[in-house]
Amino acid sequence: MTEQLTYEDKVGAFWEGKLSPKLPDGNPLPFQSPEAEKAYKESINRIRDAIEMKKLPDRVPVTTFPGMFPWKNAGMTIEEAMYDYEKCGQAFQDFVLEFQPDIHWGALAPGTGKMYEILDYKLYAWPGHGVASEHVYQCIEDEYMMADEYDDLIHDPSGYFSSKYLPRVFGALGGFPMLPFLPGILEIYGLGLSFIPYGLPPVQETYKALFEAGAEALKWISAIGPVDGMLAASGYPILLGGFTKAPFDVIGDTLRGTKGIMLDIHRQPDKLLEAMDALVPLMIGMGVGSANVTGNPLIFIPLHKGADGFVSDEQFKKFYWPTLRKVMLGLIENGCIPFPALEGYWNTRLEVIQDIPKGKTLWMVDQSDMVKVKETLGQNACLFGNVPSSTLSLGTPEEIEGYVKNLIDIAGKDGGLVVGNGAFFDEAKPENVKAMIDTAKEYGAY
Repeated sequence: MTEQLTYEDKVGAFWEGKLSPKLPDGNPLPFQSPEAEKAYKESINRIRDAIEMKKLPDRVPVTTFPGMFPWKNAGMTIEEAMYDYEKCGQAFQDFVLEFQPDIHWGALAPGTGKMYEILDYKLYAWPGHGVASEHVYQCIEDEYMMADEYDDLIHDPSGYFSSKYLPRVFGALGGFPMLPFLPGILEIYGLGLSFIPYGLPPVQETYKALFEAGAEALKWISAIGPVDGMLAASGYPILLGGFTKAPFDVIGDTLRGTKGIMLDIHRQPDKLLEAMDALVPLMIGMGVGSANVTGNPLIFIPLHKGADGFVSDEQFKKFYWPTLRKVMLGLIENGCIPFPALEGYWNTRLEVIQDIPKGKTLWMVDQSDMVKVKETLGQNACLFGNVPSSTLSLGTPEEIEGYVKNLIDIAGKDGGLVVGNGAFFDEAKPENVKAMIDTAKEYGAY
């Protein structure tokens, strides 16, 4: 009988893998110098100890989780970053080497504009396609899932996405609704009928677009992917394994939209709850699968509609938190480290979300009261943040230095803190970003 692996076994395997990085061919990664190897391993152990709520060996870890700042700092437009993959990767590498955070999060943020063109992406406007070249892409919220389609989503999520949702947000995937019912392809009788749709021009055009988009995505990742290896060899590890979402946000962000899900809370609450339960294993699988591919344990979870003011406290307890908690526990069970982002204010939710296993999560804190966060959530979880984006953009290095010192005094004396920005930022004064990192390294030393 095979012995069941524990969480410690599974997460330990991730950490051990990070401490012994390998090239794509399986050979050990050659570090640029013994000093780079030492810095790399110290950073990983420092972050791990912080997440596991241990007293840190030397100092509080620090990093920055930027939006488009690395590319703006390089003098590029966002459009350039989305279309010139080599420049995109180089700019991110230069950013990490210039500011020297303990860890980084990769150069994926701009994405691949050409692939969006190929697929006729309708869910977002992006530079050169609805917004100016220097601006960030913008979501075009709408009801891409109709109010009467919950049963379709609940009973066959993959089929629903293929036949209804994806054709609505990708103009080039209009052939998907014509595809046969795949579970019906069982035996030889009538088998030819099932394959007729694949001969139809709209279906063939859809697959042609998919193949072209896939080739473009491969070109993109081939250009920016090696940056992670080059930075690791220089002493800067990446720990971000992928992302997943809270089931409420899956539905409320880009399926039903904000208006739609708010109406559903009142008009069909049972269907909403049933759909979110159906999404839980999919969101767990999404995070675990990407972590296993990348070998990185942290799974980012942007929390968009759980902040104070989106729903009431009672609605949060009923509709938002239960399925999010299930997703997080599922990730933990598989050795991953959930990395939720408390975007906006979460001051009224802190006691509720404190109900998590101790030392197994990392939470990005934006505008919540850090004193209260430390007294509640911070008793069980490592906190990441919360230097304000506004101060990084408009403040002075002296103001940043004062904020970081106070932050460490509040939340970092006994571990359980990673200093960083509280929200993604596109604009900032480089000297302020440098002050955040340098102050944490100096003042956060034990």
